[in-house]
Amino acid sequence: VQLVESGGGLVQAGGSLGLSCAASGFMFSWYRMRWYRQAPGKERELVAGIVSGGANTNYADSVKGRFTISRDNAKNTVYLQMNSLKPEDTAVYYCNVNVRGLDYWGQGTQVTVSS
Repeated sequence: VQLVESGGGLVQAGGSLGLSCAASGFMFSWYRMRWYRQAPGKERELVAGIVSGGANTNYADSVKGRFTISRDNAKNTVYLQMNSLKPEDTAVYYCNVNVRGLDYWGQGTQVTVSS
């Protein structure tokens, strides 16, 4: 299993960024995918999740209405579109999948929101 995130960067408050996670090594279309984030000095937290077919999604309360998770099963890729970014969204963002009871993580991508 391999997960490779991309798309992070530095953005001003109120701006937007889009993250991508390219997956390989497993049947991507079978599995729920998740985005997590970890800010300095804080625990890793779930940001958003999407079921295998993409019909259902869930979000942390702190990002509802601002972030959108989506997936393209033909491209084995999951996305996170982040709008109206706030300084408190600053974190390393990780892609995650649980395959047969094991959690797999990407290397993470840094998102920094300046005020």
